[in-house]
Amino acid sequence: MTFTVQGWCPGALRPMMSGDGLVVRIRPRLARLTAAQAQGIADAALRHGNGLIDLSARANIQLRGIRPDTHAALLADLDDLGLIDPDEATEAHRNIVVTPFWTEGDGTADVVATLTEILQSPTYANLPSKFGFAVGPAAILDGVAADIRISPSGAGWLVRPDGCDRGAVGDVAGLVTRLLDWFLASGGVQNGRGRMGGLKATLPADFISAPPVDPTTQRPGPHPLGTLVALEFGQIHATLLATLATTPLRITPWRMLLVEGATPAHPALITAPDDPRLRVTACTGAPGCPQALQPTRDLARTLATQVPPGHHLHVSGCAKGCAHPKPADICLVATATGFDLIPNGRAHDTPSGAFDAARPLFKAL
Repeated sequence: MTFTVQGWCPGALRPMMSGDGLVVRIRPRLARLTAAQAQGIADAALRHGNGLIDLSARANIQLRGIRPDTHAALLADLDDLGLIDPDEATEAHRNIVVTPFWTEGDGTADVVATLTEILQSPTYANLPSKFGFAVGPAAILDGVAADIRISPSGAGWLVRPDGCDRGAVGDVAGLVTRLLDWFLASGGVQNGRGRMGGLKATLPADFISAPPVDPTTQRPGPHPLGTLVALEFGQIHATLLATLATTPLRITPWRMLLVEGATPAHPALITAPDDPRLRVTACTGAPGCPQALQPTRDLARTLATQVPPGHHLHVSGCAKGCAHPKPADICLVATATGFDLIPNGRAHDTPSGAFDAARPLFKAL
């Protein structure tokens, strides 16, 4: 099965065409939207697109169905909200995932400002567009894709390359630039692509062992900063976003929102950690994605109640597996005639056969 790997992520200044129009990605500063920004985004999504808004695994939000002839007007609206970078290069390199649980004065904002300044240097203009950072406690963010991880350690910050159990505590700017220089000098970039976890080279000698951490699974429900709410397939309609836009919102890398104020009751908001909808993932599918061979979400929605607690079902429109790159207990991958069944694997793995809707999916697991 063939598919196209784009090798870059959409932005606001550089959107990506999909089956339902342009996909415009917004990267909120510190993963937080003021109430006015959230309301403005909801209005813009309705005015210029189809009203569908995706939450990404990098704590960004994507407006779908944007019409090419209104893209410039959308950018003007987003610029008025303070959500546009000065140029495409700055936007493309500002891939910084921030813990949504940061608080004023905890140093997170200072680290993000330091990274933003470093990434504006021409020295790092050739970093791959998907090269990214995670800023926050390892127990919260180590399950999130990143190339350099920066986490609190005592009174300082531990800087650690992804894929390594070694890091260093000290001046964040100095340590990050050393790692970036090391990555580039060690051949980390090949044909414009490359990730830190795939680089096999000798770390700087002063990088010491860091204790292993098992990241905590985040679930919807009450939180000291508000309420974590999940959304089916990580997608929210602009009308619901407008309903929530009476209070600041934080965008999480788990396709959830952290609502800082009161959370209204709404059937599309998942607030119970045992909701079956949390056990399934599905990409946009056909016709929204031009690479998808079948619709995905109606099937995933129908099968959700069959998924036992502690198990996961992934329904993918193609073998690329964008919605869930990790292995799933059951993965269904679209073909020209239906779906292939892959137990305990990823979308690109070899299927065991065709999916049979009459056969219990999880009986043997």
